Amino acid sequence: MVGRPYDCLANPLGAVRFTFEKAVSTAGSDPSSFDRNDWGVADLFRDFLFDNDGLNQVPMLTPSTVKCVQPNSLVRFRGMIQDMLGNEFYVGAYKNKDTWNTNKFTDVSQFPMGTSPDTRIWERRLLYCVTVPGQNSWVDATSDGLVNTYATSASREKRQRDTCSVSDEVEMQDANNEIPNSPSAKKMREGESLPPENMTEGTGCGMIMAPDFDGNNFPCLVKIYDTPESDLKLNDVFEFIGVLTFDTDVNNGEHELENCFDQEELVNLPPSKVPRLHCLVHRKLSPNDLIFKSPTMEPKHHMIKEIRQSLVQHLTVVLGDNLAANFMLLHLLSKVHVRVDSIAVGKLSLNLTGFDKSSISVFGNRINDAVKNLLPFSQCIPLTVEFLNTASLAPVKDYQTNRLVPGVLQCAEGSHFTIDETQLQSGTLNSNGVENTRLLKDLMEFQKLEYDFKYYKMKMDADVQILILSEGKSNILPADIVIPFQPSSVGSTGTLDEQTLNAWRWYLATVRSLPHTIGADMQKVVEDDMVAARQVDRSLGTEDFNRWLTMGRLMGVSYGETCLSHEHWQMVKEMERLRKERLN
Repeated sequence: MVGRPYDCLANPLGAVRFTFEKAVSTAGSDPSSFDRNDWGVADLFRDFLFDNDGLNQVPMLTPSTVKCVQPNSLVRFRGMIQDMLGNEFYVGAYKNKDTWNTNKFTDVSQFPMGTSPDTRIWERRLLYCVTVPGQNSWVDATSDGLVNTYATSASREKRQRDTCSVSDEVEMQDANNEIPNSPSAKKMREGESLPPENMTEGTGCGMIMAPDFDGNNFPCLVKIYDTPESDLKLNDVFEFIGVLTFDTDVNNGEHELENCFDQEELVNLPPSKVPRLHCLVHRKLSPNDLIFKSPTMEPKHHMIKEIRQSLVQHLTVVLGDNLAANFMLLHLLSKVHVRVDSIAVGKLSLNLTGFDKSSISVFGNRINDAVKNLLPFSQCIPLTVEFLNTASLAPVKDYQTNRLVPGVLQCAEGSHFTIDETQLQSGTLNSNGVENTRLLKDLMEFQKLEYDFKYYKMKMDADVQILILSEGKSNILPADIVIPFQPSSVGSTGTLDEQTLNAWRWYLATVRSLPHTIGADMQKVVEDDMVAARQVDRSLGTEDFNRWLTMGRLMGVSYGETCLSHEHWQMVKEMERLRKERLN
């Protein structure tokens, strides 16, 4: 008799077990090759998530939702890979009497494994992931923050089951909804309700007794299967979709995988403190994936120009300085698009000078708020002698815990740093302060950050935007562009509606990714202008010309153009002329 189909949301392990059993019967009862083959599980969930609109039904794992998402259900987690903990060997398949079972995508065994010689040892990768450093609050809002409460909504539960069938001919037995012998499974089978302390107030959904996490540093141990190492890199931002396990009581009667090896790598990561996510599907995210997208938003030139104009007007109100606002726009659009030897082509760090204590208190906050509203990841660093002497800017490997201890500057691609140098006073830098100063310079100049692995050091590529606010030209951090800040007014930015903010965010994320070239005709114009400029000012060098080319590219893409035009090149020359007037 045909029963209920498996629920991909509430019972993903049921789908895993069914497909495993089907594959074993097809392969002739020997799953030896399955460690390199997911036997169709990934394709099944991709079909549910992306072809049948299942993704929007999957709850997002956050500090607030972790307490009311059902264990062993399907969740998604967005975060940065902060550390790679190596590989873990586990009993992937074993024989229980005459039947093969699998432990893939779980931390516990479905049945006691005993000492049966019929076992298969497989391997999985361990990634320590956290909320992206500096992630701004609006990013969470655009992620929907879904919390499935299918335990309290029968109609919704039925609707979800109808759309996520593993097979129309598969029966879902109630015992398969949970790992057997778990307390929650027993209570559900016996018809008991969860105690009040296991409920989230006002939600009515089952609650995991999780600790209170810091929303700025929410950890998750992600276990990866069947994925080449080259697909996952340190500091990349991913969305992981998989089975949530969060053991608040490790002695809860379930059959733990005692044959998991390399457990010393999990020092200070107890399962009662850090959620585990057994990844079924993952995808790398760019800043463009984190913004709200309206179906009507398409990169049409007239719309891009309108959005650009309104954004420049907004930045002018924020800064009270139109020239600084135009440079600020190019700075916010900058990114490393190619590396030539040690040169990171495309970066455009900005140093606004002329701040004092009164002006920084007004405009510093306005600038920080504007950046937070526009970019997904941003941080502000108050630069002082004490900060330089005491802070840990670069990640350091701790071999006692086998963990990479993060530094302030370890961040995701596209992050923005605002460095307030107005607080820097005279003082003596110790060895740590000197080292931190060098790290900041290297990050600004070469877009590289040096990781300390104790026995050796390794420079890792970065792609960050750095804005410096200072009284005079920064001697510690020489920026690509230095411009005296000359506000003419302190206008009110007013209340910005979410639609306008979303349009600006979409604009910045979209146009900064556009390709850009310089045609043969414009190459001749640019070369002639550079030669003429060199004849007037012999101090101009390769760095200046590279900066002009970068500005030309950014000016073009700011209008949605993929090829430098004469008009945009003239605009760059005029901005540089006005900047030099201020400097003089």
